[in-house]
Amino acid sequence: MATYPRVKEQHIAVFGESGSGKTVLVSSFFGPSQSASGASDLWDLVADDAGQGNRLLKNYLGMRDKAVAPPATRFASDTYNFSVKLKSAGDRARDKRPFDVIRLAWHDYPGEWFESEPSSFSEATRRTDTFRSLLRSDVALLLVDGQKLADHRGEEARYLKSLFGNFRQAMLRLKDDLLAEEGRLVEFPRIWILALSKADLYPDWDVDNFRDLLVLNAADDIERLRSTIQELVETPDALSLGEDFLLLSSAKFSLDQGPQHTTSIDTTARVGLDLVLPVASLLPLERRVLWASKMDVPRKVLDSLADGADLIAKAITGSNFAKLDKALSMLPDRRVRVARQVITRGTPLLAMAAKMAGPALREQNEQARAQHDYLRATLTQMKQDLEEGRADSVIRTAV
Repeated sequence: MATYPRVKEQHIAVFGESGSGKTVLVSSFFGPSQSASGASDLWDLVADDAGQGNRLLKNYLGMRDKAVAPPATRFASDTYNFSVKLKSAGDRARDKRPFDVIRLAWHDYPGEWFESEPSSFSEATRRTDTFRSLLRSDVALLLVDGQKLADHRGEEARYLKSLFGNFRQAMLRLKDDLLAEEGRLVEFPRIWILALSKADLYPDWDVDNFRDLLVLNAADDIERLRSTIQELVETPDALSLGEDFLLLSSAKFSLDQGPQHTTSIDTTARVGLDLVLPVASLLPLERRVLWASKMDVPRKVLDSLADGADLIAKAITGSNFAKLDKALSMLPDRRVRVARQVITRGTPLLAMAAKMAGPALREQNEQARAQHDYLRATLTQMKQDLEEGRADSVIRTAV
């Protein structure tokens, strides 16, 4: 008998220099979900560490109710674990789904480590160990600080050259330690999204404006960073950097013109944060299908790119997992794993799930909601959110 809850883990790594808004982003990702107005009708977002969740909620409430931004964190390496817990529809409905909980691990890499050399051998070791901890991530967000862009208006190339150069130097410092044991890495973030934080400073921009600015001022620097990261990974062509772009804003920050010059913060004016879960959960599946169709990618690389993609594909398409699970439960553990792989490989199931869009996707979502199939409804809603994000020019992806 299966053990409950069955958990599907997704990892996302967030990189940004100090002051780029990483703490504000994660606080604004979690905080709104804890109110009735911001909660989903399909799932609950829970912080696995209650103390950590309270700190994030306090940060968010401070912005919403007191217009106070969270204090800056320095040299803090944090992983925030969130669980997307599906609404219950009874044991029979639960038994039909391949997993019950989506767990998102949000890895926050200290910005100061991109801007300075290690002060000691122990710090260098800690940087490497911290980086290793996020190698399970399929997706990485590399933040471009909107405030620093504004501060360098007319000299954007100067800031961007420094930003991407610092990231590249950090990767070079880590390279030897990362490759020392087994050589080039199979498990490594393969999708690097360039994200504009504090996008509220550019209300007239869409994601193409952001993309065009980077290409015009930093195309060569992005390519050098991409080449450096390619040196770390097996099958270097299976790497996306400079192809995916995202606008992010935690809130709209504005300076009042009264005598106190107090800052007002509109936490309802968020941009892009609702796409974090869809990006972490579904973009690797889409990219796996794309790369498998265009290049000869080793199976171990594809599997590391979207671990458990077969389960997500089954959930999105509504495949009858319960009957399959019952049949496979009669086999020894090792043969179960082999059987699952044989069933899912060589079939159009992954492509069907990845390419579902438009009216067909809406129909699947409506059907899942009517049948109280909360997992399928959640994943198809995430696909709809991703589709709408592309249509609204908030995100631009290679798929």
